[in-house]
Amino acid sequence: MSATQEHPPVRTLISPARYAQGPGAIERLGELVAPIGRTPLVVADDVVWGFVGDAVTRSFDAAGLPLTRDGFGVYATAAAVESIADRAKELGADVVVGVGGGSVIDAVKAAGHLAGTRWVSVPTVASTDAPCSALSVIYDDEGGFEEYRFFPHNPDLVLVDTRLVANAPVKFLVAGVGDALATWIEARAVARGDGTTMAGGLPTATGTALARLSWDILWEHALPAIDAVRDHLVTPSVEKVVEANTLLSGLGFESGGLAAAHAIHNGLTAAPQTHGLTHGQKVNIGSVTQLVLEGAPVEEIRAFVEFTTRVGLPNTLTEVGLTPGDVADLTRVAEAATAEGETIHAMPFTVRVPDLVDALRSIEGFSRRVRADAGLPEPVPHVAH
Repeated sequence: MSATQEHPPVRTLISPARYAQGPGAIERLGELVAPIGRTPLVVADDVVWGFVGDAVTRSFDAAGLPLTRDGFGVYATAAAVESIADRAKELGADVVVGVGGGSVIDAVKAAGHLAGTRWVSVPTVASTDAPCSALSVIYDDEGGFEEYRFFPHNPDLVLVDTRLVANAPVKFLVAGVGDALATWIEARAVARGDGTTMAGGLPTATGTALARLSWDILWEHALPAIDAVRDHLVTPSVEKVVEANTLLSGLGFESGGLAAAHAIHNGLTAAPQTHGLTHGQKVNIGSVTQLVLEGAPVEEIRAFVEFTTRVGLPNTLTEVGLTPGDVADLTRVAEAATAEGETIHAMPFTVRVPDLVDALRSIEGFSRRVRADAGLPEPVPHVAH
């Protein structure tokens, strides 16, 4: 009898213990951290600390918590994770609080696991769905994808201050929309097959439904939310999009499943031409390419290209520093995206390297035609930095 027969797969859903969101929420951080741990280590880079430090300090003082803040570099590397874990042990911290973007949050989750502490996510931008998950993406020093690390539980708290999100550059919200739009595209593909999710089982109907809810909210509210954040305003649309980008996409990808789009993102990190792009920008290339691989209805792909162009996301190779003629580079991207263990293998059909290379090359001409027909701007070439 096989292991599978002995232990049939289960459907599973995982989530943070608490999610809190709203304008000014950072002022309640100490109050919400206190029940989790009494000796916190806060990790935030100097730029982030410059605009949250006073509020965090006030909230910790009010909750009677000591405050130790350490800085952070650029990427969630293995070395950065070990450094934070060592510092937490040295301090005797019982909770590590990551404040900032996806990299510091991923590093703190991984470090908290290594150090045997609890962990809290405080994203200051709504640029990825990393804050809610029980996994971290580890990169090398140049920002190339190295591995996923999985943990036995999600953060004890995810706190999002939508005033901070609205005050951040709008490109971060746009990136979050790109990351979150992939959630439904991938979850529905996983649901059609027998792939497992990041939660360690088959997808639940709940996880898949949350992925769809994220998608529906974004199609209705992303454009007005982006306009509001350009003016640093918090509106109902901003609140909805922040929740879609952070909570719904987080639950949806983890318990609904990842497929080709995020694997293609991981492959693109191997191309130096894409450096300087956000996670969500690269994921959006993955989403368009996955739709092509699926043979999705042309009108569906056309609508996605039009919508993501209006959002400000790339849907051509040109916009990520590549061209259809870069066959050798695109082959390396495809090889990385189809490596053993990659999420592309959760697709309900086998994706071979040549298939993926052709799909990647095809999006340039298709997206350009769709944009021209709709009177939308031509792609602007990306220059890596």
